[in-house]
Amino acid sequence: MDRYARWNTLLEILAETGRITVEEAAERLGVSQATIRRDFDQLSQQQMITRTRGGAVAGGISYDLPLRYKTARHVEEKHRIGTAAAGLVSPGQVIALNGGTTITEVARSLATRTDLVATPGSTGLTIVTNALNIANELIVRPHLKVVVVGGVVRPQSYELIGPLAAPILREITLDIAFLGVDAIDMKLGATSHHEGEAAINALMAARARKVVVIADGSKIGGHAFARICPTDRVHTLVTDGNAPPEQLRGFEEAGIRVIVV
Repeated sequence: MDRYARWNTLLEILAETGRITVEEAAERLGVSQATIRRDFDQLSQQQMITRTRGGAVAGGISYDLPLRYKTARHVEEKHRIGTAAAGLVSPGQVIALNGGTTITEVARSLATRTDLVATPGSTGLTIVTNALNIANELIVRPHLKVVVVGGVVRPQSYELIGPLAAPILREITLDIAFLGVDAIDMKLGATSHHEGEAAINALMAARARKVVVIADGSKIGGHAFARICPTDRVHTLVTDGNAPPEQLRGFEEAGIRVIVV
């Protein structure tokens, strides 16, 4: 297990339990106590944890870990979901992408689709995003028009949020809004841990003809703090085989297209 995978695991343990000792961490990760001590020291320097005598406590960690520490979770599922979602896009469309690791996979799949390149007499794909990491990856693709909304950067997700983003989003129309969510439930709708992200995502959904929710199976049937949109605004749900079947049946019965990869 490399350093970043260890850090990811340690942060997840602390987010769940609140504290852990060096001995417990070394045993759970199968590494030496000296390695864990170095990991704790480095995470403490980044203000991700609070170092204690013989261990560490969660400190300022919340359930919403920074994006760079989430990339090791459900990697294969997210790649499949991203590929399937990108397949819903047609040449010439205007689409929105919010932030998150699964949506990043959608962006990467779109970047490699040669059929989206504009031909004489046609319009290329336009991507509107509030995620700086996604814009950074796509801007080098000459066949894509990338529009970045304004706002204040949220370090945990690299997303621009706040009122500065709203004026741009209110002046455009979207064919599809692809929204990565923290949870989606039939009764509660699509939700996010952070109210600022939820507000921008809600505006994207309002400006789109179709809303496609992207969520790995662990997020189906759950709920988070702030609602993005009710279920009846969702046209398509793209998820993986780990999603609870009874939850997926509920979405299908509500008229939502469900794609399981």
